[in-house]
Amino acid sequence: MKNTIQGSLITTFRCNAKCNMCNIWQNQTKADEEITPEYYEKLPSGLRINITGGEATIRKDIDEIFRILYPKASLLELSTNGFHTEKIVELANKYPNILIRVSVEGLPAINDSKRGLKNGFDHALRTILELKKTKCKNIGFSVVISPDNYKDLLYLYDLCVALDVELGNSVVHNSWYFHKHDNQIVSQEALMQHELFVKALLTSKRRGLKNKLKDYGRAFFNRSIHCRLRGDESGYRPPCGALDDFFFIDPAGNVSPCNGSEEEWIIGNIKEDSFENIMNSEKAKEIEQKVKACSRNCTFVVTERHDMLRRPWIPIFWIIKNKMRIARGKNICWD
Repeated sequence: MKNTIQGSLITTFRCNAKCNMCNIWQNQTKADEEITPEYYEKLPSGLRINITGGEATIRKDIDEIFRILYPKASLLELSTNGFHTEKIVELANKYPNILIRVSVEGLPAINDSKRGLKNGFDHALRTILELKKTKCKNIGFSVVISPDNYKDLLYLYDLCVALDVELGNSVVHNSWYFHKHDNQIVSQEALMQHELFVKALLTSKRRGLKNKLKDYGRAFFNRSIHCRLRGDESGYRPPCGALDDFFFIDPAGNVSPCNGSEEEWIIGNIKEDSFENIMNSEKAKEIEQKVKACSRNCTFVVTERHDMLRRPWIPIFWIIKNKMRIARGKNICWD
């Protein structure tokens, strides 16, 4: 039940996709604008670290980043669109205890349309199939739920069950990070399909108790997403843990609490100071007040994960209650 702080390292804003829910590809960095791997040595040991982008595998020095962080992190994660299969498999073979999530937006037609990436699903699937041949076992897909891909949710989940790989999910957001302010979030059309998806998680057909429990936990996390999709204004997710539970570092080395705010709240820069000084600075205290006053109600899994660790009885009760309701033929109770 230990709470492990998560650092998300946005290693680059370069991206080979043109996603319709994210405009990073229109605001790309140049390679010489991105901090070099040695600055990541400043991070303390014991963090859960997510390597992300843009598309992180575009960086030619991605292996050096992993070499530095692999022994330091409690868990090292790679978020990727799976296009560069050989490079990803090479990382998996060299650093087998990492977590890899390959982002897709549905089955081939919807995925390639939303991501603007020709044969994107083909590359993603090939990457997963090749990863299954490695010693890296914590692999799977991830999907961002939006009003134009919800019809593929169940099919994507069934595919992951058949392949015996994980499926992580989130929901569209608007923020400085995505360079988006017009993503549609509320979707009555998506609600029914999303409830079927959560029911599938709560009645998991996966093999092994551990895998079933993971699905149950993801079902609880999706409670907040469901409330967001139906337009609830507040009170449906736990308090944000930005700065206390997680932080971000952008490609230039700027440290900020999250990627969900309208503008980037920069605390300091890892090139110019130590991580400890940045996190204990007066600027950090100032930004902490902004976090507490923030009313954006983002539904990121990292917020839910930490709250589930602190108050496990809440998800346990909700899961048991709704498994009983489903067994009696009733709909899910989202409260």
